[in-house]
Amino acid sequence: MRKLLTLLFVFQTIFLLTLHAQDNTIKKEKWHWGKEQDTTAGYAQVVKVGNVLYISGTVAREVTPEGITGIYKGLERSLKQYGASFQNVVKENLYTTDIEAMKKYNDARKAFYKGDFPAATWVQISRLFMADAKLEIELVAHLPEK
Repeated sequence: MRKLLTLLFVFQTIFLLTLHAQDNTIKKEKWHWGKEQDTTAGYAQVVKVGNVLYISGTVAREVTPEGITGIYKGLERSLKQYGASFQNVVKENLYTTDIEAMKKYNDARKAFYKGDFPAATWVQISRLFMADAKLEIELVAHLPEK
């Protein structure tokens, strides 16, 4: 009887380990501005994994106060889909073809964070995916535990 119980325990353990090993996929929730992003362009505007939001780059054609404000309003819309705000943002990546203009109009950006700034990386590049775009910003936000 003891050998049978031991054998049963070993088989149960192997079964559970095998079952767990097969379920190693990351559970992702996606949000899109429109279906064409996922089907045509091949990306989601936001991917949520656990309590973390990964927000795709949002672009502007000009590095002006209006262009910057437009981007941050779009990012704000993405955050709001998950009940988040700029106070949940922990990382910001900014890519621009004109870093000096971005520095000059940084106050437009700061207004959205209200003094609670995330870690940030700003990079000047030669061009973005959309040839006429001059600025692209992506975010990582952390949602509070429920």
